Amino acid sequence: MKQETKYFNVKIEFDRDKVDTIILNAIEKGVPGYVCAIESNNLTVANKNPEFMEVVNGALVNSCDGSVLAKILGWIYNKPFDSYIGGDLFLKFIKMQRFRQFYLGNTPEVLAGLKANMSKLDPKIAGMRFETLPFCKVDEFDYQAIADRINADNPDIIWVSLGAPKQEIFMSRLKPYLKRGVMFGYGAVFNFHSGTGPVKRAPKWMLRMRLEWLYRAFEEPQKNIPRYWGFIKILPSLIMEERRKVKNFAAL
Repeated sequence: MKQETKYFNVKIEFDRDKVDTIILNAIEKGVPGYVCAIESNNLTVANKNPEFMEVVNGALVNSCDGSVLAKILGWIYNKPFDSYIGGDLFLKFIKMQRFRQFYLGNTPEVLAGLKANMSKLDPKIAGMRFETLPFCKVDEFDYQAIADRINADNPDIIWVSLGAPKQEIFMSRLKPYLKRGVMFGYGAVFNFHSGTGPVKRAPKWMLRMRLEWLYRAFEEPQKNIPRYWGFIKILPSLIMEERRKVKNFAAL
């Protein structure tokens, strides 16, 4: 089952229980698919690139990964929308200790740290697969070979860390080769929980105040500030379009 409601032209599910249910049903039925975490950057790319829009709207379900995005849409629709941050969903499914998982992408150092830390939450993770990917363009991956390794392992969940929007495109192209397994494109989550490298998750007080976006802007300014600026530039037109949609719906 897919969610059909679109916000800023992208399918987003704000009900956390529904997000979890869609994922769990796909795992139980052995249906291959992928989950995208929608935040300002991939929302901007999707509204500029029709092919990428098709990728994100082809997901099993999309969660809202940005508190600012949730606030803006909550204001437009006059509803209490909230974000479902990828890092929170990641830890939630690991702590269930129910699923065989496959970790794909990032660097050997990050994967080693991630494996050590996640094994503390679920000892079975110590025996699961952690694999890097070649540094190449998304068109250059050998998807059949990657899928063969995953299919041989038969995981329930495949965590993918390539950075947005590359990881979303990667998942959409890998999906036809998979026999089963739900993929999650949560690039920075590997870094957050590896204990290595400069990329960390925001302090708890900033998470409580929904200021993780601000922390990440200062943490990686060359990467994130241009992304935020790109979102700001298209935001007025997106808001006007969304408000027209609300008015048209109210007039029916």
